[in-house]
Amino acid sequence: MRLFASAPPRRTTDRLPLVLAAVLLLVGGLLLALPDRAGAAADTLISQGRPATSSSVEDSTFGPEKAFDGNATTRWASAEGSDPQWIRVDLGPSATVSRVKLVWEAAYAKAYRVEISADGTTWTRLATETAGNGGTDDWTGLTGTGRHLRVYGTARGTSYGYSLYTVEVYGTTSTTPPPTGAFTVVAAGDIAAQCTASSSSCAHPKTAALAQRIAPSFYLTMGDNQYDDARLSDFRNYYDKTWGAFKAQTRPVPGNHESYDPAGAFSGYKSYFGAIAYPQGKPYYSYDQGNWHFVALDSNTFDDAAQIQWLKDDLARNTKGCVAAYFHHPLYSSGGHGNDPVSRPVWQILYAAKADLVLNGHDHHYERFAPQDPNGRATADGIVEIVGGMGGAEPYDIETVQPNSQKRISGTYGVLKLDLTDTAYTWQYVGTDDQVKDSGPTYTCH
Repeated sequence: MRLFASAPPRRTTDRLPLVLAAVLLLVGGLLLALPDRAGAAADTLISQGRPATSSSVEDSTFGPEKAFDGNATTRWASAEGSDPQWIRVDLGPSATVSRVKLVWEAAYAKAYRVEISADGTTWTRLATETAGNGGTDDWTGLTGTGRHLRVYGTARGTSYGYSLYTVEVYGTTSTTPPPTGAFTVVAAGDIAAQCTASSSSCAHPKTAALAQRIAPSFYLTMGDNQYDDARLSDFRNYYDKTWGAFKAQTRPVPGNHESYDPAGAFSGYKSYFGAIAYPQGKPYYSYDQGNWHFVALDSNTFDDAAQIQWLKDDLARNTKGCVAAYFHHPLYSSGGHGNDPVSRPVWQILYAAKADLVLNGHDHHYERFAPQDPNGRATADGIVEIVGGMGGAEPYDIETVQPNSQKRISGTYGVLKLDLTDTAYTWQYVGTDDQVKDSGPTYTCH
């Protein structure tokens, strides 16, 4: 057990003797009776049921969420025989942590750290264990503020992995009102394979259900909405059965598969979505939400002078403080398709207009990049690009990691949950198991 200390938390072991426990109960009762102790309330549990993720799992029955489900008999277990391993929880917009209680299974950590982070990238140490012996570790007297908390194991106490029945985080969560103009958008690309929910391996029913649970202000898609040739009959038989449930709230763009329709390029896409995909009479359009200006583009026709001129004129008319563009083909990607220079002229226009965010599909993985210019140079005033092609189509492997790529995930279906305000934005990549697989930094609009 761990006791309060003014110095950094240290480890004590074994249970309190009965006599000491009785004394503590007596003292506690006296303290409660004193009026100047009214503020000495117990810490509040703030981690139960929150989204969790981990470096690995032994198998699907030992997922990271099991350590936060409030059930003392379920547990998270990492893969065996490998260091380091970690488990982390998303506590919400901001939390102040005062206590962390860990209940280990037989596969415990001999050495580990408890850390906190505002963005899921830069971590601050709250506590360190170097001689763990399993059982229950109760770290009290902690002081830390952030969104994400993790237990980072560096040395196993057994030949197995790491396993925790319980991770309980105590403290307070932010009561600050949401930032002005705050809203949420769900985004994905490469969605409806020719399968239905009757097949357990069919992913787009699962990503659609996840997207609906998030309940965003609207949905946007980054192309290849329907596979393989995007016929109208395919849209009706597959896409419409899942993502079609929120079709009226969707702002799509076409991918290359929409152009393969035997009835004519984009015929099925245009017939299915109608004015939703052609609100301004073209497969490219723009709209506003809050202080954000969204530009939806058709990257199949970036050689079309009319679209390029429209983009320049649209951005010149924009009065919003934040700009996001989305289209199918990414300029930068570490996946099988790789970088696509067809998008560079559009990036140059967006960069000159101080655009903030670009969303793409095409490669079937998740990837985020640090801000960069159209020539791939990292710069604070650059564009953040996210590839979000895990909406349901067969995953692609990561092949050649590109400069400025910060995070890559392949094989895990999910959606982007974008949280935007009048002046800033961040996001999470959420898997179909409702677990947060990655959290982006928070960026201020240019």
